[in-house]
Amino acid sequence: MEYKLHSFRHGKIILENEPTYLKVWGELLKAIESIDDEDIINHHQDNPRIAKSISESINNLLKDRLVSLGWNEESHIFQDNEYSGNRWRLDFAKESISVEVAFNHGEAIAWNLLKPVLAGELNHVKKEIDTEIGVIICATKELKDNGGFDGAVGEYEKFLTYLDPLRDVLSVPIVIIGLEAPKTFKIKVEKIDGKNQGIVKRL
Repeated sequence: MEYKLHSFRHGKIILENEPTYLKVWGELLKAIESIDDEDIINHHQDNPRIAKSISESINNLLKDRLVSLGWNEESHIFQDNEYSGNRWRLDFAKESISVEVAFNHGEAIAWNLLKPVLAGELNHVKKEIDTEIGVIICATKELKDNGGFDGAVGEYEKFLTYLDPLRDVLSVPIVIIGLEAPKTFKIKVEKIDGKNQGIVKRL
C-alpha cells in the first residue's frame, strides 16, 4: 500500500536517523508496502460475512506480516491486571515503538493519540512496554471514501487537526501514517439480504 507520513515532535527524523529504531521502523514500512491490491481483494472476498469495508482485511494482513516479524499484538500498556481490557492495549509493539491501527470512530482520535503517551510517560502504573515513539496508522479520506469505510471513521486529515490543540499533552514523538486508496479497485456498498456489504469494483 502507498501512504502519507506526518511527523510530530520530530518522530520521522528520529526513526530514520537513530540506529536504535532503524530496523524496527523499516519492518513496519515494509509490512505496509508489501500489502497490494490483490491481497486486499482476496482477503475481503474470502471473508464469509463479506464486510462493508476493507478495514478488517487491511488490519488482518498487517497483523500477519508484523507478527511474522516478531511484533507483539494486543500488547498491554500496563502490567496491572486492573488495566487488562482492550481499552488499555496497543495494537502492536516492538522494542520501544508502539503502533495503533485506527480505523475506529472519529471520536476516538484523541484516545488513539494518547495511548503511546500513556505507554511512554512515567505515571503511577507500571508499564508492560516502555514506549519512546508512537505510530498511528489510519485511512486517508480517499481510502475512507473508496474503501467502504463508515462516514464516522476518523481519517488521516482529521488526525492532523488534533495535534496542535493536544501539543502540550502529546509529549512523545509520533508519526501518523495515512494509508492511500487502492489504485485498481474501489468498494461499492450494496444492501444484500438486508445487510450493507462491500462489493469490489475493479477500475
